[in-house]
Amino acid sequence: MIKRWRDRQLTKRVKPGDGRPLPRYRWWHVLSRSLFALDLPAPAGAPAGGTSSYAVDVRHLGDGSDGEVRARLYVDGALHLVSRLPARFPVPGGVIEVATSAFGMKRCHFVTADGAERLLAPDPRSAEGRRARLARDHPRASRVVGALSTVAVLVGLCVAIPAIIEPISQIPLIAESVGVFESPVDLPVWGGVAVGLAAVLGSVERALRLRSSWLDNLAS
Repeated sequence: MIKRWRDRQLTKRVKPGDGRPLPRYRWWHVLSRSLFALDLPAPAGAPAGGTSSYAVDVRHLGDGSDGEVRARLYVDGALHLVSRLPARFPVPGGVIEVATSAFGMKRCHFVTADGAERLLAPDPRSAEGRRARLARDHPRASRVVGALSTVAVLVGLCVAIPAIIEPISQIPLIAESVGVFESPVDLPVWGGVAVGLAAVLGSVERALRLRSSWLDNLAS
């Protein structure tokens, strides 16, 4: 029930596009723009057996007019729908769900009516596309990079959790009930900065693989 209510609310966010063409992906967009694509059966009224190209464009720095981060859905190169994030675009056979985190893309999946999911293909020139090419061309190196990023996030988590619990435990009511917690982790300032930076870099790498979660936000 809660999921259906949430889906309805996301659907209400969707606004019609104005048909403007999809801007070309430039090399300087690599740090601020994500672009994903998917081919699906053409909409009703099109020739039988035809397909249409669907593209999701997200500018992570927000729109110039109001700073709001939005997802835009293009169909055959023309702007079809626009939504604030998270977004849920109706398409033939299902929906395209889009979400971001503080570190980049979190979700860009085509979800069919029966619940099956498929990740849209990132543009080869985008950061996500370059990371996908590394995984395809150098799978062993990709696994090593992925493992290191996960370790960095977990180490950041191990440092962050005690740092959060310690001041909370000093609240008089809590201290009288369960005592004061003293963090076993006592890093110098430079050590804390290094762990935090490593966790951020690890979270960014995970976002390039759309593996970001609440753990990344907490660890960083």
